[in-house]
Amino acid sequence: MIEQVAIAFDHKDYQTAAKLLKQLQKESPENPWVQYYLGRLHEVSEKRQEAEKIYRQLLRDTTNSKIVSLARQGLQRLQEMQLEERQRAISQAIAQPNNTEFGVLILEPLSTEMKTEASRKFAQIMQLDPYTARLILPSRGWRLYRTGPIGELKFYGEQLQQAGIPCFWATIAEIQQIQVYQVKYFQESTPQATIVCCNEANQLGSLTFDWSEVTAKVVGLLPIFEQVVDVDARRKLEWKTQIQDYAQFCDLHLLGRRCILRLDDNGYEFQQGLEIIPQDSQNTIRIHWNSLSSWIDQQLPQVKIWSDFTSFADTTLDQTEMLGHIKSHIHLFRREETNWDSAFHLYSGLVLVK
Repeated sequence: MIEQVAIAFDHKDYQTAAKLLKQLQKESPENPWVQYYLGRLHEVSEKRQEAEKIYRQLLRDTTNSKIVSLARQGLQRLQEMQLEERQRAISQAIAQPNNTEFGVLILEPLSTEMKTEASRKFAQIMQLDPYTARLILPSRGWRLYRTGPIGELKFYGEQLQQAGIPCFWATIAEIQQIQVYQVKYFQESTPQATIVCCNEANQLGSLTFDWSEVTAKVVGLLPIFEQVVDVDARRKLEWKTQIQDYAQFCDLHLLGRRCILRLDDNGYEFQQGLEIIPQDSQNTIRIHWNSLSSWIDQQLPQVKIWSDFTSFADTTLDQTEMLGHIKSHIHLFRREETNWDSAFHLYSGLVLVK
């Protein structure tokens, strides 16, 4: 009867094949040929998960080399169909208006308990092996996973979200549209806060806001690089670029106004405006900055503080082309360009647009 099933498949007479297989399943359900043709029937009926399950089981349990080869071919066909459908869906997604804009796909952290199941689903969606998938999924902080047309990123992002893998996506244009004000000092704090600041054209002015408008506080350290003389293994002098210090940054987000108030320890004028720093405190920038940070925290007890910039930067700094499109709005003295500045603005901007 198996020969009759084979002939029915050759003639694409799937109705006859289904009838014959129904009878064979009762008579010899363990027969690997019966299982193989059942897998084929699922495949042509678009029940791909059931077909894949049977093909994989045959690869595991069968020693018949002919069936093993046919099961492998079946899995290959399923993979090709899935890939073809995916490419078609991505092409359709990108064809939508504005979906060709360049963007980023960010993976959010998962607990260790959730990682095993999530990595299996992630591997399936992104066509990866489970070990690589597990390494990619973050346990702490955000990971920049992919860049490209926003339509494609949204397509993958929606599949990941449906599988319970937290992620989000945004366009670089959204980040660029955020207004940034460089805070020189606080002039008033009650009943509303007033800052003296510079806009993007470096024009000095003031801005007044309610503390309740602040939706997030983003903090981060940006390395300061210097050229130093070092001694190499042959005891010869050589110039090296090393991190000599870190600049402290703090962004306050006014989501309703789509703007960022940016403070940094080099640009804040501690001797101006409100007396936030105690008169008798030691005259160091670090102490002044810590006092200012504590004072801001007192004004914003309920606001979430985002402080995982360094771990995010580790996944982002090699994306030179993408970061090159982002204006950093950071005015540190740099002898050479560095991706750190754009990476911080991207991180802060993503917190705002998310």
